[in-house]
Amino acid sequence: MAARELHRLATGLLEGLGTEYWGFPPRLAPFIVEQLGPVRTVSWFANNLPRYEHTLRTMGPLRTHLICMAISQQNGSRYSSYGHAYAAELIYFRKRGRLMPVDARVLSDWIDLSPGELRDRLCNVLQRAELHVEVIWVDRTLALTSGDQWAVDQDEARIVHLVRMFAVLNAISITGKVEPDEAHDPINKDTALKGRHAALRGTHA
Repeated sequence: MAARELHRLATGLLEGLGTEYWGFPPRLAPFIVEQLGPVRTVSWFANNLPRYEHTLRTMGPLRTHLICMAISQQNGSRYSSYGHAYAAELIYFRKRGRLMPVDARVLSDWIDLSPGELRDRLCNVLQRAELHVEVIWVDRTLALTSGDQWAVDQDEARIVHLVRMFAVLNAISITGKVEPDEAHDPINKDTALKGRHAALRGTHA
């Protein structure tokens, strides 16, 4: 099979998965295939996607997306920071019936902050959102992302896997200068929820 055909098939696979799970083909998909190659792309997702889905089930979607957002912010990826911040926003809105104190666009702009300033701002947002327990998780995530500390239990081992996983995805999005798309969660398919959220934000869904 020609290399171009393999690239097309691998890209179609990733776009199809994104559409099935999130309701849209992720903009990052062709960049992943371009940088990793089609065979390595399929192998990489086969190794990482099941573990990611297990983390979503075990830690819950809100916590998982906040962790992925924090990793991506510290790594400097606007694409992934926005996708997971927007997912967290929508999940929070569905659970609490109110908006997060800071929206995904602003959160995704915090990619150039120093680790200390990023931590302070995230902790402030989470405190204002009354997500006090999540402050602990985000604080620990930033420490593990920086490599200053080691995982000490099963949950932190899951975070370390996310750190390694997003090191790859973030680097690809930065190299490709990929613009943000939508929420990286199945909640993105809830158009009614997105519409209500956007109306309160004064934006377009």
